[in-house]
Amino acid sequence: MPMKPNGILWRSLLGAARVHGNLEIGEVALKHLIQLEPETSGNYVLLSNMYARFNRWDDVRRVRKLMKDNGIEKMPGTSLIEIDGSMHEFLMGDRTHPRSNEIYLKLEEMSRRLQEYGHKPRTREVLFDIEEEEKEDALSYHSEKLAIAFALIASYSSVPIRIIKNLRVCGDCHASTKLISKIYGREIIVRDRNRFHHFKDGTLFLFGLLVAHAYLTMFVLEFK
Repeated sequence: MPMKPNGILWRSLLGAARVHGNLEIGEVALKHLIQLEPETSGNYVLLSNMYARFNRWDDVRRVRKLMKDNGIEKMPGTSLIEIDGSMHEFLMGDRTHPRSNEIYLKLEEMSRRLQEYGHKPRTREVLFDIEEEEKEDALSYHSEKLAIAFALIASYSSVPIRIIKNLRVCGDCHASTKLISKIYGREIIVRDRNRFHHFKDGTLFLFGLLVAHAYLTMFVLEFK
């Protein structure tokens, strides 16, 4: 490279290493990121997720200990949704909402219908050393699924469901949300920290792809 790589490039490499399961490159990328961005929790979490994917729980604990020793805390995942002009915020496993009982009943219905449509929970997304059945339960209580369940009981079927999440959407939530858009006939748009996820009739809505391509093209032209 004609220039020294910065944190963005090392983080991109770390993300790619996670996608391809290349732990060796992931460890190298994190080493440089710790030097450049020692207080960014997401870098540690990405590598920890890679170790969890391969059931290397000792390494997961080592990375988490490194975070603790450096005084770094993982940001909790939250999902925001607006219903009738009011904002509602959900955390994973949140039971503080006034309509919590209704929300969890809807969650049970969603899980049942997802299974009927052939969805298999992606338990590798659960980053804890627990039993498989417990992992499936943990996936059901992710913040965006709570937000979707609330929207299904609190908004009109003709209104798109729009959610803002502060972290990345996991693979299981992405697959589940896509299928939920088909099962319940709802257009669902989730904005996470990296991109828009726009679902309609069980597919990634083409307009979302066109918008992403347009922004990317503008960026490339400006860079040139």
